[in-house]
Amino acid sequence: MKIKVDFDLCESNGLCEAMAPEVFELDDDDFLQLHTDETTDANIANVRKAVAACPRAAISLEES
Repeated sequence: MKIKVDFDLCESNGLCEAMAPEVFELDDDDFLQLHTDETTDANIANVRKAVAACPRAAISLEES
């Protein structure tokens, strides 16, 4: 699955980074960065938690 982020909605509050630090990271300027836009068997559970935790619903999953 592809990880999609609507950067216009993203508030960079860091909940996604807390849930899936292997995928999401806030840079030094507090802008969200993706380490990858693909889910794996190893990260899918944490990415789903990050999607659910996003207060602005800025993160979604899309079938590849």
